[in-house]
Amino acid sequence: MGFTIGGIRDMRSGSRRRGRPSETTTVAEYTGLWGWDVVPGARATRGPGGGGHTCSCGAGDCPSPGAHPLSFASGVPAGATLDAAAAAWEQVPGAAVLLAVGRSFDVLEVAEYAGRHALVRLERMGLPLGPVTVTPDGRAQFFVAPGAAAELPELLYRMGWDDADLDLRCLGPGDHITAPPSDLGGLGPVRWLRPPALDTAGRPPHARLVLGTLAYLSHRATGA
Repeated sequence: MGFTIGGIRDMRSGSRRRGRPSETTTVAEYTGLWGWDVVPGARATRGPGGGGHTCSCGAGDCPSPGAHPLSFASGVPAGATLDAAAAAWEQVPGAAVLLAVGRSFDVLEVAEYAGRHALVRLERMGLPLGPVTVTPDGRAQFFVAPGAAAELPELLYRMGWDDADLDLRCLGPGDHITAPPSDLGGLGPVRWLRPPALDTAGRPPHARLVLGTLAYLSHRATGA
């Protein structure tokens, strides 16, 4: 992917010496170390008088203020260097850092309460896990192997969860998630519940390994 652990440390210290924005270092780490595609995203700002949010995309009727890619900005592909990340972000200063879903990973998303309990249970079971984020609007996002979005209906059917009331969805090709530590929709930063690691970031688990636990706890959380 272009970086070693030592190299990423040098990259971080070098970026501080050169005064690189923290977003640039974050983008370079995501692309160069973890092998993810990154896209510049819009940011939301509080409207006049503190009412509502407006979006940096400039659309007055934006349906997702501060939570979507900037259509005019180029993405930064997996494997990009610090210089490439800096060049891209210089064109969109202050942009949110979004991750493109569908190539390196898909995302299983549940309510934060269910996600936190699922993570504890899965770790106790010793199952392989990928990165997990938590959003300021109360969602937990589990990185799983690509293809999960297409397979989800069949997987739920096989596990007997196809007719259940689940607060669960899967994001796949064409979707994006806001990456830590960027702000989501003016609500606050996205954070890691389980940060990426060298042995999991590039090889997240197949959805079937975590889906049963997520579905069960999501079902319980709905009170059904």
